[in-house]
Amino acid sequence: MIKILAIDHIVLRTTKLEKMLHFYIEILGCTLERDAAKSLGLTQLRAGSALIDLVEVDSVLGKKGGGAPSQTENNLDHFCLKIAPLSQEDLLKHLKSYYMDHTDFAIRYGAEGFGESLYIQDPEGNTIELRNQKTLN
Repeated sequence: MIKILAIDHIVLRTTKLEKMLHFYIEILGCTLERDAAKSLGLTQLRAGSALIDLVEVDSVLGKKGGGAPSQTENNLDHFCLKIAPLSQEDLLKHLKSYYMDHTDFAIRYGAEGFGESLYIQDPEGNTIELRNQKTLN
């Protein structure tokens, strides 16, 4: 039987690689894992124990996925990133320093039970749920 332990990676197609790199590295704190942008159009970012793959739409890999993401053609509904415990105040202060829009905090159910989270969007309009590691059971 298969036992899922965590998200391994997600793949996001983009026409805004530099803005996406700034967002995921500078704002969210991911690190560059592997850069195959010149050969494949693929840049892989480390996000804790998982990877976020950024694929340029007009690259070798990107062309396999069809047209560019748009307001009505997003590649996914949202994905959730579990973050280390951080007060609401500190998280909001950080997002505000980058002029990031966000939803209000809410208690939502996820892989580890109920926990506090909010939603933001990256430069391509992908919705990201930021979830505090602390769960409320």
